[in-house]
Amino acid sequence: MWCSRTALGRLRRIAPCTVTGFHRAMSTLPKVYVTRKVPPDGLDILRESGQVQFEMWDSDEPVPRVELLKKVKGCDGILCVLTEKIDAQLLEAAGPNLKVVSTMSVGFDHLSLDDLKKRGIRVGYTPDVLTDCVAELTVALLLATSRRLIEATHEAKTGGWGTWRTSWLCGHELANSTVGILGLGRIGVAIAERLKPFKVKKFIYTDVEQRPELANMIEAEYVSFDDMAKQSDFLAVCCALTPETHGICNWNLFSKMKKNAIFINTSRGGVVNQEDLYEALSTGLIAGAGLDVTTPEPLPTHHPLFTLKNCAILPHIASASYTTRNAMSALAANNLLAGLRGEPMPKELKL
Repeated sequence: MWCSRTALGRLRRIAPCTVTGFHRAMSTLPKVYVTRKVPPDGLDILRESGQVQFEMWDSDEPVPRVELLKKVKGCDGILCVLTEKIDAQLLEAAGPNLKVVSTMSVGFDHLSLDDLKKRGIRVGYTPDVLTDCVAELTVALLLATSRRLIEATHEAKTGGWGTWRTSWLCGHELANSTVGILGLGRIGVAIAERLKPFKVKKFIYTDVEQRPELANMIEAEYVSFDDMAKQSDFLAVCCALTPETHGICNWNLFSKMKKNAIFINTSRGGVVNQEDLYEALSTGLIAGAGLDVTTPEPLPTHHPLFTLKNCAILPHIASASYTTRNAMSALAANNLLAGLRGEPMPKELKL
């Protein structure tokens, strides 16, 4: 149904005689399809606004493509997540009524921006609200990787914990280190702010251009891509996935890094050439890697990276806190409603 079953149930209990009129009123409201069961704050905003009629794929699993193409037909708005490809095929299936696509994500590599722009469809996204959460997870993953916590937990559970040994499970410290940031934005700054109390000696970064205002906040120095590779003891990838950054972390990068370097990626899996990363890790070219994102997702359990003790892999959980996911859901809903009203969105992606 396009309306909430719960809301309709209340109406039936309170005033059964108004249901027919209710359906007539609902039929004039913009139609919205929500492609996943999103956190409740966003759904409450849509439901209580009285401005849309919406249907939702009520599952934690992605909506099948065939079902998605069927459900978007005639819609005025779509609220999606990063697993749904919003491309020319889908836009054609939706038809000319579609005015707004609101994605519950900060990344937008799943959206065909050229096709959206061509059709005059506005796009909302959810930056800023997940900055702190992603930064926290990045630091946690960095520490878990550099201090070999996942490996150590496995040893404790499986009987590897014997007598105290001088070099067993030794890792690498942040104190007096150089931390490199690939792609300095809000999240990169937030990561550096959290790492600074660990007595990091120096922050460096590289980007498509210098970011003096952001860099001054963390006293970071702009360096070339090659110099970042050579100097970094810890390298955090924070850039967006674009045609220019696709596969940018490859053998050219890893071959220039220090043998004690730790590589961390919480941005998008596509920025890393995983075959080159495997070679770098398995041959000791770099000390370790922590990944929250991979290609594909989920990464098949038989993938070679899972065989490496010096590679910690998480299932894309950087923004996974109750507070942040609800904030993302709410922002996505508010972007959608504002777009359908023809008003400025709280966070609109300018095409």
